[in-house]
Amino acid sequence: MTAAVESLSALAHEGRLKVFRMLVTAGPDGLAAGEIARRLGTPPNTLSANLSLLAHAGLAQSRREGRSIIYSARFDRMGELMAFLAEDCCGGAAEVCAPVVAATARSRCASAGA
Repeated sequence: MTAAVESLSALAHEGRLKVFRMLVTAGPDGLAAGEIARRLGTPPNTLSANLSLLAHAGLAQSRREGRSIIYSARFDRMGELMAFLAEDCCGGAAEVCAPVVAATARSRCASAGA
C-alpha cells in the first residue's frame, strides 16, 4: 500500500500529472527533459522537481542519451497502481465495475493490442 500512496501523492499535483500523462503518451521511448519543458512551458527548475518526485514515486525513470536526459513512464508501476486500485473493485459486483472495464477497453493500449 505504501507504493500506491507514494504514487497517488506524486500524481496529486496538476503539474506532475501533466508531465506523467505526457510521458505515458510518449511511450517507452520517452522524451528529453528540454522537450517536456518546451511543450508544457514549464521552467526547468519546476520540471526538474516534478520529474524527481515522479521518479522517487517509481512512476518515471531517466537515462542519458548523449547530452540529453530522457525521461519515460514506468509502465510496470503504472500497471501495479491500476491493479491495486481495481483489486477489490466494487466487492465483485460486475455491473458496478462495468464503467471501469469499459474505460480500460476504450484506452489506446487496449485498442492497439487488438
